[in-house]
Amino acid sequence: MILIGMYDSPFVRRVAVTMKLLGMDFEHKSWSVGKDQAEIRKYNPLGRVPTLVLDDGEVLTESSAILDHLDEISGERALLPRTGEARRRALKLMAIATGAAEKGVSQVYELAFRPEMKRHQPWVERCRLQMQDALAALDRECAQVLVGRWLLGKNLSQADITVACASTFCHEALYLDPAKLPGLDILTARCEAMPEFQATHLKFIPPAA
Repeated sequence: MILIGMYDSPFVRRVAVTMKLLGMDFEHKSWSVGKDQAEIRKYNPLGRVPTLVLDDGEVLTESSAILDHLDEISGERALLPRTGEARRRALKLMAIATGAAEKGVSQVYELAFRPEMKRHQPWVERCRLQMQDALAALDRECAQVLVGRWLLGKNLSQADITVACASTFCHEALYLDPAKLPGLDILTARCEAMPEFQATHLKFIPPAA
């Protein structure tokens, strides 16, 4: 399989971490949605990442769809519960985390692609508030987890992976203070200490203001 996209994207990274945890071999194309747009669009007409090219040539796009496929083929090793309360909790946490990451990306795009004179500061501040509120909600959820446990119990799940990837991106891209989110910081640090996370970490370099 071929995974397309840079690891400084939390969406690409959560796919890469998942594949490594599941022991799935893949080739990584570290292509940028900016300078490598033409190459990405050969596989994904939207030019978005992550894009996963399967061994038979079929192409999957969007991290949620890719993760669903990876869980399907991994059988009992799936990182997302199949049914029940645990699945609902995981989906809730993942939705909050990806929402926070998306609001972070929106802020970064204002700096990276929009001329300063055309930036709409109320929009940027709204995105930042939404991101901060989402991260605060995740922090409260993490604070409720007993020491030595993961978000869904004794085993790491896709909820932990997605929350950690989103948290790292938002902190690196937007200079957030982890001291203000101690529960989230503890969970993120636990994940980032794992070899699968370390192997997929590409620090996000924020664009100049």
